[in-house]
Amino acid sequence: MSTSSPAGLEVVVAVIGAGPVGATLAAALAARGVPAAVIDAAPLPPMELSGFDGRAYAIALASRRLLDAAGIWERLPTTPCPIEGIKVADGRVGETPSRLDLDFDAAEVAGEPFGWMVEARALRVALNARLPGMPNLHAFAPMTATVARDAEGVTVSLADGRTIRAQLVVGAEGRNSPLRQAAGIGTARHDYGQIGMVGAFAHELPHNNRALELFLSAGPFAQLPLSDLGSFGTSTLPHASSFVWTERRAAAEGLLALPDEAFARELRRRIGGHLGAIEPIGRRWHYPLTAMHATRYVAERLALVGDAAHGMHPIAGQGLNIGFRDVTALSELVAEAHAAGSDAGSPALLARYQARRRPDALMMIGATHVLEKLFANDIGPLRLARRLGIAAVNRIPLLKRSFARQAMGLPLRG
Repeated sequence: MSTSSPAGLEVVVAVIGAGPVGATLAAALAARGVPAAVIDAAPLPPMELSGFDGRAYAIALASRRLLDAAGIWERLPTTPCPIEGIKVADGRVGETPSRLDLDFDAAEVAGEPFGWMVEARALRVALNARLPGMPNLHAFAPMTATVARDAEGVTVSLADGRTIRAQLVVGAEGRNSPLRQAAGIGTARHDYGQIGMVGAFAHELPHNNRALELFLSAGPFAQLPLSDLGSFGTSTLPHASSFVWTERRAAAEGLLALPDEAFARELRRRIGGHLGAIEPIGRRWHYPLTAMHATRYVAERLALVGDAAHGMHPIAGQGLNIGFRDVTALSELVAEAHAAGSDAGSPALLARYQARRRPDALMMIGATHVLEKLFANDIGPLRLARRLGIAAVNRIPLLKRSFARQAMGLPLRG
């Protein structure tokens, strides 16, 4: 899909990459009255899978507000499932989780859910419904492009011969961002030696909109509530949840090769019996777990967002939400500059963007790294210390509230 446009289109921002973060940035800018273009090598409609594929996103409250403002949330084709409670506990496979747990109730923190579980396919459908027809937005997909930056601005040369002039180009093309590499921006990386497995399962008993996060010796395991079973497949079980499951590589490869019945037994060994009978549904996804952080988020006329700037362990489930925080910060700064008639690609604006976003992302990467190292072992005294620490946080309301608000993407006070 590409919108009709003149041979020499002029916009304020050109976004390269139309994944969830890049497409949301383009929509957020256009909704604020900022002329923008978004370019992706893949066509957008095939990103919409016709059936449930097992993937879902945990969308934090702050991210939901961003999607609302950009006109995306209202276009979701399915009802997101609110996360109204989260139980955090230390555990061991095959055993009941420790009673020294941390229990969060959203009503105690903000009067709104911690977040919402949104199917990956539903978010893609909503983005594709929103992008076409926005007055300030031009979408080019499938389309490849080359980018030239200089002190005066950005020239994006499309493969079909058209050109786009912009004040700022944004790299939203993922962890191997060509724009980041072309700008000579280095990265720091860490390989956890783990595989993250993602999918979904149907279950007999209701989840009551509650999530479970278990810290197991091989890595964290999370059960996240989905809206009641409707379009997830052929299961006769009435409820559904998503899982995010971390294992060391060799163990993960063996688990992924199991037939559904055996895979369900392994799921239940971790979840326990509180959801009753379970049945895997959709596809099982897996990917190597690494952390990555760009040494800079900006260069001349260039800003990085989402996975082009940072990637972290999924132990806190914040990867996409941190990318959405980039979108919020950059769209606010650019919209303010555009409204004032200022240069949206100026060094001063880019410095403010980096100052706002890099410390926050670095803190989250560091926090997830420390959590992974602290919890990914089965040493008895340390396991006891972890459980006592979790229980202590549960008994300190101010500390508990600050953790919850951080996860929701909200200010620590308010």
